[in-house]
Amino acid sequence: MPALGEEGIPIVFTVKKGMIVAAAAALAAVIALSVCFAHISSAMSSPGIFTVVIDAGHGGADPGVIGASGTRESEINLAVAKALGEKFRSAGFRVVFTREGEGGLYGALSSGFKRRDMQKRKEIIESAAPAAVISVHQNSFPAQPSRRGGQVFYNVLSAEGRALAEHIQANLNVLSGKALSALAGDYYMLNCTAYTSVIVECGFLSNAEEERLLADGDYREKLAGAVFMGTLAFLS
Repeated sequence: MPALGEEGIPIVFTVKKGMIVAAAAALAAVIALSVCFAHISSAMSSPGIFTVVIDAGHGGADPGVIGASGTRESEINLAVAKALGEKFRSAGFRVVFTREGEGGLYGALSSGFKRRDMQKRKEIIESAAPAAVISVHQNSFPAQPSRRGGQVFYNVLSAEGRALAEHIQANLNVLSGKALSALAGDYYMLNCTAYTSVIVECGFLSNAEEERLLADGDYREKLAGAVFMGTLAFLS
């Protein structure tokens, strides 16, 4: 029977075909996401079944790129990495950080410190034997200060790396409103081990507006959420 209003008068609902299609699509998306999480939860019934290495790029004597307002890439990388790690830990993952403080991984500051820093990151990854490696960085392109948006890089020889990069890229595009593509890159952190690895350039510190966003804790939480959801989609 029809629903009754406060005065006992039948309430008539008019549903158009387009509304039905939209509702069905929304329901299908919810069901798909639920299946994804159910699969992840089931797979993680044994402790430590998924390990993720989160690499905060640069650190110590190596600040990375510096924004126009003085924002240091190394500090933003660490903040995003920590936020991302908390999301994985809350979901039951084993999280391994390459660095958890402001310092680098090179030991004494002497000749060859950058090489030692990168070698240490490789050793941490190989010891962890992870399902995925996410190296967090920030981009810069002063010649075109309008450039903005997160972009993900993968090893061209790794099909798994490309898949992970594309899942994360899709989520970053929703956050930024851009339509960027994941790109192949020839970088040490992508090539140094056989484990599935991506470099996530969260945004451009050379863009004044994006520099402001990257310095904001709430926005970094959204960034971490996008990377987290992309990784879940890949692992499922």
